Amino acid sequence: MQESATLNNSFKSEEYFINMGPQHPATHGVLRLLLTIDGEIIKKVEPDLGYIHRSIEKMCERDSYQQIVHLTDRMDYLSSHINNEAVCLTVENALELEIPDRVKVIRTIIGELTRIASHCLWWGVMGMDVGALTTYFYGFRDREMINDIFEETCGARLTMNYNVPGGLMWDIHPNFIKRVKDFVAHFKTKIPEYNKLLTGNIIFQKRTKGVGVLSKEDAISFGVSGPVARGSGYSCDVRKYHPYSALDKVTFNEVLEADGDTFARYNVRIRELWESLSIIEQLIDNIPDGEHRVKTNAVIKLPKGEFYQKVETARGELGVYIISTGTKNPYRMKFRSPGFSNLSALNHMAVGGKIGDLVATMATLDLVIPDIDR
Repeated sequence: MQESATLNNSFKSEEYFINMGPQHPATHGVLRLLLTIDGEIIKKVEPDLGYIHRSIEKMCERDSYQQIVHLTDRMDYLSSHINNEAVCLTVENALELEIPDRVKVIRTIIGELTRIASHCLWWGVMGMDVGALTTYFYGFRDREMINDIFEETCGARLTMNYNVPGGLMWDIHPNFIKRVKDFVAHFKTKIPEYNKLLTGNIIFQKRTKGVGVLSKEDAISFGVSGPVARGSGYSCDVRKYHPYSALDKVTFNEVLEADGDTFARYNVRIRELWESLSIIEQLIDNIPDGEHRVKTNAVIKLPKGEFYQKVETARGELGVYIISTGTKNPYRMKFRSPGFSNLSALNHMAVGGKIGDLVATMATLDLVIPDIDR
């Protein structure tokens, strides 16, 4: 008996390391996570970037401002239209261009459609990450309707090439208004379906409530933004505080949740679907007449100086910073991407949990790796 007790006391846990990624279904792209684990408990998460680095910021220094727009939809490709809009707004503000109201309204409608499409994909993958495969098919069913509208309007389904400095590449398709209204009517009946299938599922709630907690103070400290920050009760919606395009002409609620856990971040995005539908409804029957573009020089040269513009993508605050020396290329261009800051909080949220908790937590960060690895 004494010998057995001595034997049991001699057992010690030992830390060990495992890789998650860079090719792993739970990493949402080519991201490597080095996990330090003690038994089943996560002690440390170290993100390792660089597997999809394409030097986009450096490429911007050799390209014209028109060409730069088409690099940005390759960063967060699920918010491609909003990324393009951010660059165009920065250039237009630097040139002090007066953009037609028609352009502002169309950009805002397409931006909110982009947000809905992104959230649909996130919702489908979120369910799949925790074992609910059906959500993937439901989410893509609705996302495809938006992609069809985009394809008819600008010829692309993922990487948009529709915004240009001065306006839009061409005007909206004659079917645009009808198809958007049809989608809004359709999707209003589908969000309750999402809630029935996943939000109210007791297993899903057990997997997400109290998991991956990020306090409001820590959210501010890590510089997180978007639904990740608002899930911790931090009010930071760029559309509210620094409205751009036609966002000052609509009313909508900034969605906040106080719990700061995985379920709270999930609920923020579900509730944001309703707000995006509301914004679209307020604008779709009130698209002003007028031109879809103002004339700019074939070669755009910004004045000397520094220029900054931020927008609210589906993942949070994207900032575009340009240093101009007066030539046709920027001296320096920097993108403040939401994914990079949001990823920085992952270790804080994951320590003390298990790998299954890490997968669920990471799903509500909604990471798009090229947005981080620029």
